[in-house]
Amino acid sequence: MVKNAARILTVCLSIAGAGALLSSCQTDPDIDITKLAAETDPPEVLYNQGLANIKAGKMAEAGRKFDAVDAQHPFSEWSRKALVMSTFVKYRLGRYAEANSTGARYLNLYPKSDDAAYVQYLVGLSNWRQIASVTQDQKQSQRTIEAMQKVVDEYPDSQYVEDAQAKIRFARDQLAGKEMQIGRYYLERKEYLASISRFRVVVEQYPNTNQVEEALARLVEAYFAMGIVTEAQTAAAVLGHNYPDSQWYADSYKLLKSGGVEPRENSGSWIARAGKKLLVGS
Repeated sequence: MVKNAARILTVCLSIAGAGALLSSCQTDPDIDITKLAAETDPPEVLYNQGLANIKAGKMAEAGRKFDAVDAQHPFSEWSRKALVMSTFVKYRLGRYAEANSTGARYLNLYPKSDDAAYVQYLVGLSNWRQIASVTQDQKQSQRTIEAMQKVVDEYPDSQYVEDAQAKIRFARDQLAGKEMQIGRYYLERKEYLASISRFRVVVEQYPNTNQVEEALARLVEAYFAMGIVTEAQTAAAVLGHNYPDSQWYADSYKLLKSGGVEPRENSGSWIARAGKKLLVGS
């Protein structure tokens, strides 16, 4: 954009005087005289104008100022600061893909800077804001986990770690919820092996999410329907140990009693091994 505008300005100057420049360029709808003039402003002026625009609530104009600083003075200290603010503005405007791209560029150039943790956090937030319901694709949940885990791992002393961990928990719960949705789909169609594989993912890979309680109950249901009673008993025993007062456990217990058995843990079961990872009540 900046190079193109500068080229147009040069051409206009070469073919006419100042008066002709104004009249000819104003007839071109793609040329903004105000923007052409602004390109000559020093970087600190553009940067401070961007800050003033943020304060005035003119986020889009602020973004243009910060992007102009970066375009005109790349790799300078003003450019570094402008990239931070550009990432923030794009996030606030809901232009999440652009915020991710600008943030990634900053982190590639300045991974050890004082603002790196904040930019990484903004990248994580941009992905978090795009997380869809569990009925839809959960790629943004996975991207949120990856981005926020970098905040935790690479900037452990930053003020963003606590919220990053909260966003990771939310995203993991979404991924577990997606597995539950698919598992219930198979269970309703009596495709028990397929449903069990989904519930197993929840119990083994997402043991500390809000989905585990139901996943264990669904395993009781699926295994009992298949006649694999020992596994159904184990799932119920693990469920009862961790969620003794839940309705899911009450229903699972009732189901087993209807078959003349009770919850009982089989130590050789994968469910028993996975159950040791649960931290409910600990």
